[in-house]
Amino acid sequence: MMNIPENPYLLLTPGPLSTTKTVKAAMLRDWCTWDDDYNSLVQEIRTELVKLAGVNQTGYTSVLMQGSGTFAVESVIGSVIPENGKLLVLANGAYGQRIATIALYLKIDYLVYDAGELDRHDPDTIDAILGNDKTITHVAVVHCETTTGMLNQIEEIAEVVKKHNRIYIVDAMSSFGGIPIEMEKLGIGYLISSSNKCIQGVPGFGFVIARKSLLEKCDGNARSLSLDLFDQWQTMEKGNGKWRFTSPTHVVRAFRQALTELEEEGSTEIRFHRYLTNQRILVIGMRNLGFETLLPDKLQSPIITTFISPESSAFDFQEFYNKLKSHGFVIYPGKVTDYQCFRIGNIGDIQSSDMENLIEAIAASMYWK
Repeated sequence: MMNIPENPYLLLTPGPLSTTKTVKAAMLRDWCTWDDDYNSLVQEIRTELVKLAGVNQTGYTSVLMQGSGTFAVESVIGSVIPENGKLLVLANGAYGQRIATIALYLKIDYLVYDAGELDRHDPDTIDAILGNDKTITHVAVVHCETTTGMLNQIEEIAEVVKKHNRIYIVDAMSSFGGIPIEMEKLGIGYLISSSNKCIQGVPGFGFVIARKSLLEKCDGNARSLSLDLFDQWQTMEKGNGKWRFTSPTHVVRAFRQALTELEEEGSTEIRFHRYLTNQRILVIGMRNLGFETLLPDKLQSPIITTFISPESSAFDFQEFYNKLKSHGFVIYPGKVTDYQCFRIGNIGDIQSSDMENLIEAIAASMYWK
């Protein structure tokens, strides 16, 4: 078998992210989508995802969907909301707004409560919206809004959604597997994530963990053939792991390896503390170098952090990016509307020593000083 080369840099992004050599190596074998060995692998993944969500196999199921995480989000929005349904989107960044855009494209009735990019949603306001509009059937929120690094308070929102007996959709794209989520306790009907985030696989499919009693009612709702979540689920159930259309076989096998490595690390809680330690090393080091975070610590997730760009007229993000890349680190440009900023993630196969080395590389790359 060929040697897996060393990566020339670490990806300090919210996904794709740096993966282990063993995850990469898992992709070196070819698989047949009709073969029982492969389909059994898919079934193992589906079972493990439900376990990872802390719910039981009787009441919950998981569905894998080809494409990026947004494909999985669109499969939910387009498949679970009936023709006479209405979606309340809780947005405070680009990914919340993307859910609203999906609803717009699919001609689904929707309402947006935009808290602004630097704030969380007020539960009393959500309560008033749901109390005043009985036509709203579903509520969707992004758990970790990677536009800024905001961690939204899905627990407080859950209480309001349950009070009004609406269906709760959580986009946990950048949090599932890296931040503990009590799906059943929070009454989450649909939880969405992706292969290339906190479980530390590679890009190629998203997945949905759903309450069976809700998903069973979705037959005929889908606005798309390829993104029909109900039909994908039924095919996987009846075909023992068979996908309707060609699946990303190598990615699936890598994801199975990534799930094994998450189990070997110990738990989502342990991974969460590793990410949290990484993020604190990053923030303390950056502040010591004179950088400011966009968000206060109380709103910040342990996944990705936004930093305000230096005020110096000599600062250019692309030049800063290139210098850091030459030191072995790749960061993200900013995505916030009203601020010049950049983002640094700390998930993936990243250890505290990597974050310490990053701070040294940033200090050496501050050419504008």
